[in-house]
Amino acid sequence: MKIVVGGASSVGKSIVGYLSLGNNDIVVVDEDSVKLEELAKEYDIQPVLGSISHPDIQERVGMKNMDMLIAVTESDEINMIACQVAYTLFNVPRKIARVDSKYFLNPLWNTLYNEKSLPIDLVITPDVEIAKFINNLLQLPGSTAVFPFFNDLVNIFAFRLKDTDVPFMDFSVKHINHKLAELSANIVLIIRGSRRIIPSGEELYLQRNDLIYISCFAERNMEIMRLFGIDHNPYERAVIFGANAISYYLASQIESNETIDKCNIIEDNSAKAHKMAELLDHTSVISGEMMSDVILEDAGFNGADISIAVTDRDKDNLLISLLASKNKDTQAISLVNSRDYNVLALNIRNNVIVDRAVITISGILHYLRRARIRDAFAIGRGMGEFWEIRLGDDSSNIGHKVADLNIPQDSSLMTIMHDETLIYNLKDYVLQPQDKILIYVSPADIRRIENIFYL
Repeated sequence: MKIVVGGASSVGKSIVGYLSLGNNDIVVVDEDSVKLEELAKEYDIQPVLGSISHPDIQERVGMKNMDMLIAVTESDEINMIACQVAYTLFNVPRKIARVDSKYFLNPLWNTLYNEKSLPIDLVITPDVEIAKFINNLLQLPGSTAVFPFFNDLVNIFAFRLKDTDVPFMDFSVKHINHKLAELSANIVLIIRGSRRIIPSGEELYLQRNDLIYISCFAERNMEIMRLFGIDHNPYERAVIFGANAISYYLASQIESNETIDKCNIIEDNSAKAHKMAELLDHTSVISGEMMSDVILEDAGFNGADISIAVTDRDKDNLLISLLASKNKDTQAISLVNSRDYNVLALNIRNNVIVDRAVITISGILHYLRRARIRDAFAIGRGMGEFWEIRLGDDSSNIGHKVADLNIPQDSSLMTIMHDETLIYNLKDYVLQPQDKILIYVSPADIRRIENIFYL
């Protein structure tokens, strides 16, 4: 696919980082030559200096031959104008714009985005998506990821198995899944180091530090985690580092959270801190050096149940997680903007990594893929994706057995919801109209799975 990305800041870089893993020709346009040079050193892209909203720049990059424009500069207006120019002058078929301003996102103005007004096919707000992801983690203490599907009825959630002294450790995954099926749940994927394991008929056993992904009805998340020895108390005291859009949206949600009764935000920029304090009602905002012992004590850092570092500086986020790890009862969440810090972040005890690239790309996956995807989430860079597919009455797969779909062995059709029932034993199941499918797609199988569910 031929894609133009407008903007080489953290959002643009995160999108490029994920798209570069696939078979895509990527052009990046930005007015900052330094950012372009840094991006070109890290990824195989064509850098172009200029504004993505200017017609002459779009003509220079060959916009008329492009499949998609993703405009994610830090200016909503530039992103929207870029989509307008791409549509009017170059007839680009797919146009995605980053829009952060609450004024443009007001539901009253939804009719603004159409071919007659502003021809934007998809509006994304990465910081809001990151805040939502973190908020889902707060609702399920001990989890490392929560992906909602089927209108939030079903989750695929993940946790790392740290305690080997649990009853399930003595049984094979096949046996565990047989028991979990009684709760309409199933282990659907295991990540062991860099290896992705799909549970099958083989005698597979869980190991310490396995990252386990389970599909189940959302209301049973905590019950199932307890079966694996994951029994965290609800978070009551939170400290957030960084006053920005992410922390604002997150704190807004926390203020309505019945379990978290105290939340403090630390920001070293006094102007940002004061502005954030004006926007929030029940959240304390502390201005000062984030690593200062005095500031940390004022924020109640040592007694916090959850530490959330969402600054735009990876080093600071990881250092904060290291400080939090000294307290065995404190869970840490750190935002990572660069792939270089992923491995280091994994080695911090009680740390959950939130990768900006993965969250950002999840917001547009259903638009990037050719299959009839209703929703999709990336698991991690190069780790694959979860897709929700709904079969229409005209689907070419209707009447076929799941076993006859020829799903590649490194991917897996995990479960089907039929008439509000989750079905995991799919060997002889015949697909029916309106079935809702959850499928794990490995990076190498994306095109093949797209072809299976294209019609």
